[in-house]
Amino acid sequence: MIDMTTKKPLVNGVQIPCLAFGTCTVERKPYAGYTVGAVEKALRNGFRLIDTATCYENEGEVGQAMRESGIAREDIFVLTKMWNDNMRQGTQREAIEYSLKELDTDYVDAYLLHWPVPGKYIESWKYMEEFYEKGMARSIGVSNFEIDQLESLFASCRIKPMINQIEVHPYNTRKELIHFCKENDIAVMAWSPLHRGLILNDPVLETIAEKYGKTTAQITLRWDIQNGVIPIPGATDEDLIRQNTQLFDFELVQEEMAAIDALNQNLYEGDPHNFDW
Repeated sequence: MIDMTTKKPLVNGVQIPCLAFGTCTVERKPYAGYTVGAVEKALRNGFRLIDTATCYENEGEVGQAMRESGIAREDIFVLTKMWNDNMRQGTQREAIEYSLKELDTDYVDAYLLHWPVPGKYIESWKYMEEFYEKGMARSIGVSNFEIDQLESLFASCRIKPMINQIEVHPYNTRKELIHFCKENDIAVMAWSPLHRGLILNDPVLETIAEKYGKTTAQITLRWDIQNGVIPIPGATDEDLIRQNTQLFDFELVQEEMAAIDALNQNLYEGDPHNFDW
């Protein structure tokens, strides 16, 4: 049985934890140190993969929390992302330099293109390969890339993406894309795994949760893990953070996995083929 310490290898051998802590939910921090506190709680409760991004405007606080945690840098897997404006403005090198400075680290464990900016993501991927080869990023990947966009990238890249971070939740199960990524040795991470809380009162999830004495959030995150997907829940309340780690003392049966799959409605929070941010 897997647990919080379980990691799996990316295609280059780098080990990535099976559960991530997301900081997008603390993007608009109400006061200085808000993100620091959330990340400190996450690390205290066993999270070792911290997900951030330049556009969250909290990389500095993530770095502060890592330093103050007392946990060795090599024991924390930190992932951040190049924002779309850097691709559009041709400031890709400045983007990673800014992130490394804010995080106060010589390298990130994973660096991703945040969205497939039309006409810019193939050019930007060349920089990603450079960052990887220089050791600035131990792994490189993408976020919000669909199959056609990945295939377009494959046609020109020297190094394939090692990670694709996509929107996955029971109302948007992404089965075809997840299968494609697995076939191409790309690890899948799930942002908004709880669909911003909109799935938490679903009757199917409530029935399964009652059986196991779990919350519907825990059932959903366990569904991700059993699908081979790395979920990225975020929270600031320590009880909720702790609950998000309590996923490894039960296992959903095949019929329950299928029942959750059947909830799919192809509901997107962000369309990778049509975005203006």
